[in-house]
Order: sequence, then C-alpha cells, then structure tokens
Amino acid sequence: MIESVKPKEATAIINSLTSGVVPKMGVQHITVGRSDEVNAVINALNDVKNGHSMVKFWIGDFGAGKSFMLHLLNTLALKQRFVVAKADFTPENRLYANDGKALALYTHIIDNLAIQTKPEGGALPTLLEKWIEQVLSKTAEECQINLADIREPKHAHLIRERIMKTISALSDVGGYDFGTVVLRYYEGYINDEDETRKNAIRWLKGEYKTKTEAKRDLGVREVITDLNYYDMLKNFCKLFVSMGYSGFVVNLDEAINLYKISTAVMRSKNYEKILSIYNDCFQGKVSNMYFNFAGTKEVLENPRRGFFSYEALKSRLQTNKYETATLRDFAQPVIRLMPLDHNEIFVLLKRLKAIFDLNYNCNCEVQDADIKNFMEEIFNKPGAAEFLTPRELIRDFLGILNIIRQNPKADKRQLFGDLKIKDERPQETFLDSVEEF
Repeated sequence: MIESVKPKEATAIINSLTSGVVPKMGVQHITVGRSDEVNAVINALNDVKNGHSMVKFWIGDFGAGKSFMLHLLNTLALKQRFVVAKADFTPENRLYANDGKALALYTHIIDNLAIQTKPEGGALPTLLEKWIEQVLSKTAEECQINLADIREPKHAHLIRERIMKTISALSDVGGYDFGTVVLRYYEGYINDEDETRKNAIRWLKGEYKTKTEAKRDLGVREVITDLNYYDMLKNFCKLFVSMGYSGFVVNLDEAINLYKISTAVMRSKNYEKILSIYNDCFQGKVSNMYFNFAGTKEVLENPRRGFFSYEALKSRLQTNKYETATLRDFAQPVIRLMPLDHNEIFVLLKRLKAIFDLNYNCNCEVQDADIKNFMEEIFNKPGAAEFLTPRELIRDFLGILNIIRQNPKADKRQLFGDLKIKDERPQETFLDSVEEF
C-alpha cells in the first residue's frame, strides 16, 4: 500500500495531519475502518451518474472524521469524472440570506470547482474552454466546415446561435443571461480578449453587485443574487453533464455554523433551503446532483437549534428505527460516523508511520510494540474516553515521531507518559442558553 503513495501525497498527508487538518490529497491512503461508508459513497455516485440526485448528511462527533469523509468523497468523485466543489459554512457563508451571505457561499463553491486534471479547484475557465471547443467541433461537423476554419469571423454567427440554443435547452431559470455571459466568454476566448473573459467569469462567480454594471460590461439584464444562486448551480450541473461529466458533487462542511445562527427565523430559513434541496433531489426535480452536508450530532438532533427543530426536516432525517450499532443502514440520508476501534486505530497509526518515514526519507525508531504502548498510554489518560478525538490522537502521534526523528536518543516511554488530554470541542451546546430575538 505504501508503495503507491507518491512523495507529494506523503508530504501533504504529514503536513496537514500534523497541523490538525485533513490533507487535500492522498486521503485514500489513510482510510481505515470506513469500508461500509466508502461503499455507500460509491453506490450513491453510481446512482447520480445514472441521472438520479442525492443528499447525504455525514454526522459525527467533533474530530470523528466528517471532513475526512468529504475529502475522500471528493477523491472518489473526481476519479468517476464528476465535477466537484467544496465549501465551508461560516458566519459569512450560508444557504439563505438577504445580505449577500448566500451569494458568498455560491461564490466559494464556484471558486472551488474541481475536475480530475485540476483537483485543487479553480477549474471554471478550463471547463468553459473545454465546452467551447466542443461547440466549435460540433458546429464544424454539422455545418461541414473545416475545423481549422470554424474560428474565422465569418462563421461567428453560427457559433453564437449554437451556444444560445444549447444553453437555452439546458437552463430552466436565468438561461438567457447565463447563455449570454457564456457567449461573451466565447468572444473573449476566440478573440484573445482577457478583459471580456474576466468579466464573464466575474458574473458567473456572482461577483457583479449591480445590474447596471453587468449590463455595461456584458449586456445582460440580471446578476446572480442570494435568491437565484441555486438555480445557477443547477444550470452549471446541466452544462457539466452535457460536456460528458458524470454530474456535479457539492460538499458543504461545518454545518455547525448554521446551528449557530442567532435568530430562530433566519436559522429556520436556512433549514428550509436544505429541505428544498432535499426535495428537489429525491423527487427527481434535478438530475446528476449530489449534495453532502457534514455536522455533529447536536447539529442534527438538537430540538431547539438543530435540523430537528425544523419539523419537515426532522421527519425526513429520522434514523431508520431498525438500525443498531451492528446493523447499519447506509442507504438512508443520514450516515453516522462511528468511532474507530482500537485495532483500526493501530492499523492507521502503523500506516502513518510508514508514510512519515517516506516523507522524511528516514526509518524512525518506532516499532509495532511502541505504537501499542503509545495507544495504551493515551487511552488510559484521564478524560480520554470523553474528550480524545482521532484528530488529536493522530497529531500527538506525529508530534512524537517528529521528536524522535530529530532526537534519536529521546526516551519514548517518557514522551508517552507526558501525553495530556484536553477538551478541544467547540462549546456549541451552550448556545441553547443564548436568548434569541
């Protein structure tokens, strides 16, 4: 397994995990104890590829691996030719707003568009240019024009007609302006006009604030707003599928920031938007879209602030009453991430040690028995059962490996004995005592 890890992946894995964050690449090499969840993702992706749409909620304790699962899902989706985007909910990014915060989430999503050849994001220009090349090729074929000649100005009207016709067929809402902006991007692309291309990208990312500015620069009547951004995401999905991609996957992490919205009315509006997306996907109103939300059990179940405070969501997200800790249902919308057992953690730490050695081109003096001693020490610390998370355990383990690598004579037993457990969970449950207006 370690032989398949590339040096660039090893560096990303070790640097990210040492810093307490999920690596952007190589997560498949450190996936342990999640085979059922991975199979659920693969099955869902296959359904979406076949024209269905899906919504999943990944629920787990702080540090239990929710963000990790979204990164792994991202990797699996890219390999199956999906366009993937990820975004975090923050105090300034949410699903519903009337002050630009929903538009900010949309902009973040479009900024992070990724395809297999651009897995780090920023793929919008590449996607547009690929689509334009497809339009040029199809127009040349249908009109029996040499492909080398189709770019000439005398054929520009054919391309314009094809672009508007295609976009109109793909778009339900806002199709005319969407098509016009894509047409402007084509003109900038074919004529090598950077300013025109930049303006088109700005509009598609929702960065135009006034209709006057958009009309002056691009000749369109509308701009993307808090109210219509979801329609634009659906337009993009249809465009991606028309290009030959399997669908559009949108991963939304840190749902705790919806839970933290201080006013009940605004929080409820955001949950209503989740319900709208959920209904669209499962009632077949959209095709080839896959939304993933990640949050804690409190975000899901809290009766005053969580998703369950919105009755229509609660009725849809209730756990299968026949599910137990051993009899799991991974087909339901909510997938609860159970803690890794000790054997799985041992396999994970052993794997991380091998990747650590690869990254630093060393052979750190830590044997299997040392890993078992580390685990025994840390799991027996006061507070471990309540507060220890996989994130902190991994960070502590890599911290010790770094000390040993740089100080070969260090006493491993003493390092293990110096481990301390502290509660690093966000104080989200205390929000119930905050008065709402």
